[in-house]
Amino acid sequence: MKYRIGNPFETDAVLQKGRECDKENIEYFQIEETEGFRLSYRMTPQDIIWGLGENQKGMNKRGGVYVSYCTDDPNHTPDKKSLYGAHNFFVVDGEEKFGVFIDYPSKVTFDIGFTHSEFLDITVEGKDFDLYILKGTSLREIVQQFLSLIGESYCPPKWAFGYQQSRWSYMNAEEVEKIVDSFLYYDIPCDAVYLDIDYMEKFKDFTVDDASFPNFEGFVKKIKDKGFRLVPIIDAGVKIEKGYDVYEEGIEKNYFCVDEKGEAFVAAVWPGRVHFPDFLNPEARRWFGLKYKGLIDWGIEGFWNDMNEPAIFYTNKELHKAVEKAKEAQNQNLDIYSYFELRDAFVGLLNNLKDYQDFYHKSEGKLVNHDKLHNLYGYNMTRAAAEAFEEIQPDKRFLMFSRASYIGAHRYGGIWTGDNHSWWEHLLLNVKMMSSLNMCGFLYSGADTGGFGGDVNPQLMIRWMQFSLFTPLFRNHSAMGTRRQEPFAFDEGTLHILRNIIRLRYALIPYIYSEFMRALLNRDVYMAPLAFHYDDERSRRVEDQLLVGDALMITPIYEENAGGRYVWIPEEMLLWKAVDYKNRSYQIYKKGNAYLEADMQETPIFIRKNHIVLLGKHGSSVEELCHDELEAIAFVDSKATYVYYDDDGTTKEYKNRQYKEVLIEIEKIKNDFQITIINKGNDKLKKISFEILDIQGNMTKKIVEVS
Repeated sequence: MKYRIGNPFETDAVLQKGRECDKENIEYFQIEETEGFRLSYRMTPQDIIWGLGENQKGMNKRGGVYVSYCTDDPNHTPDKKSLYGAHNFFVVDGEEKFGVFIDYPSKVTFDIGFTHSEFLDITVEGKDFDLYILKGTSLREIVQQFLSLIGESYCPPKWAFGYQQSRWSYMNAEEVEKIVDSFLYYDIPCDAVYLDIDYMEKFKDFTVDDASFPNFEGFVKKIKDKGFRLVPIIDAGVKIEKGYDVYEEGIEKNYFCVDEKGEAFVAAVWPGRVHFPDFLNPEARRWFGLKYKGLIDWGIEGFWNDMNEPAIFYTNKELHKAVEKAKEAQNQNLDIYSYFELRDAFVGLLNNLKDYQDFYHKSEGKLVNHDKLHNLYGYNMTRAAAEAFEEIQPDKRFLMFSRASYIGAHRYGGIWTGDNHSWWEHLLLNVKMMSSLNMCGFLYSGADTGGFGGDVNPQLMIRWMQFSLFTPLFRNHSAMGTRRQEPFAFDEGTLHILRNIIRLRYALIPYIYSEFMRALLNRDVYMAPLAFHYDDERSRRVEDQLLVGDALMITPIYEENAGGRYVWIPEEMLLWKAVDYKNRSYQIYKKGNAYLEADMQETPIFIRKNHIVLLGKHGSSVEELCHDELEAIAFVDSKATYVYYDDDGTTKEYKNRQYKEVLIEIEKIKNDFQITIINKGNDKLKKISFEILDIQGNMTKKIVEVS
């Protein structure tokens, strides 16, 4: 059901608009008009609130306040109410089950039992928005309805499911090549190395510093010949510099956001003073998007968009105020309050909310204040790139993900969760956030593994990698000045464990890629809370375990010095303690609470009853993987089926149903297992080796030729 309040700005978040209902009879909510609107719902004690995408606290959002307003704040402490994304979808899961999406591009506050423990209060700052209410009998059904409304998720190229190495401070071609050669020397699989802001000439978008990266086109080819892609960063701000073509063209064609006088708005980010492209203007969007072509022509196949909330270091107006305050303070005897006031004048320059009220977009011939459309900025920057890729190479899949986002951006790229820290708390936050992101359409997502800020220790690096090997985006990224986080930067013992974890990821590519595509094509999630499948009260309350695809449950270990953890087993399951992709030990777990022992080298993986997991062998990169022979681990009590999906990994032919499927069925008949394989077009697959365990833990091994 859709309720239109006022005259909303068209965000393009929803593709299936549907019939509008009478706004005077909104279900579930009491609505009160204030300066904007407040919607209130009285929760029952049993209600769980799932969703809100990229946000703090738990999978269950009850008890917190969340503000949807894209914010560049790297200190994700528990008291923060806004992060980089604005994802206004949630599901009430209780006696009443319904989903809610507030399609409004500026600030929305969700007070979910914080001020009043029984009430869910939503405050929309404006008077123009669309409200969608989706009803269903299960959490999964409601989420699938929402995913159908907002459209198919972005699909990256298959190589983007490999391990990826990044760091802010790969300063030149020599250092990048050294990183690449180290992965080869230590025999660690890797598919991409990232270029942060240091590859640019004076931090200018779509430029390359010729001194640090001479003959860039040749360098890209050289690195690709070694089996690696280079993935450069693109920032939102365009440097103000005479002779810089992007700046000159943007000024000439009026493609930048403007101030109240109609002149290009000035702010400062990495290059110093910049202008912001007006990504809400379709012409400006196309102009900026086609700038990616220069790097594509040099062989680049993936990008990451950053600083697109947009981040602002300072503006001239606020900087002037701070400097004047400092001048006044020079001859004063500052007491504590005067000192704090001076300090805050400079600290407050960064991402000052007042700055967002000082510039404008041009929409249908009118100026619209940025603050009213703030959450659409990063979304439309990603859209600019994706639409340009369609024009540049229409059938090619490019890697694209962003920091800032709004619902709708999931159609154009993935996201990562921004500048986290090397804290155990942020590993747990990563675990809790993934399913919420999937619920909002962002399937290709992940965090900066190991933490972006701070110094990671070997334990945290290992445990975080053991979780991230299951996330579609598996990237290790860290900040300049922090401890090096490449696998070979650690001691020999840690290196050995990290190499095995990455090899395990590559062995699991057949399953991970197949399950990602199943979710994409069926408007479903790849990572889910246990409540998506198990409806018992205990499963609904689990906050630190996840279902991964159809067959797996993972129980990440996220405490320092822990040799295991307590887990909830919602049904009989098979535990595979993976040391590497081929070293396996199994144990049957009965339904109930249990303590799971797992030392540092063990990644615990639970296989659900009557399910199958496919593995291949690891390789140096995704393109080097040979999947003519696969292995299957199955836990079968009666009958298990699995559909293995594969495609060419590079084109968009999957949209035309041009992909391959292999149906695998295992049925227990007395003391034996009958295996049926129906191959639909996978001419590469020749053989599957099975390890089948029954409910008593007895193993049967079989090899089946595939025709």
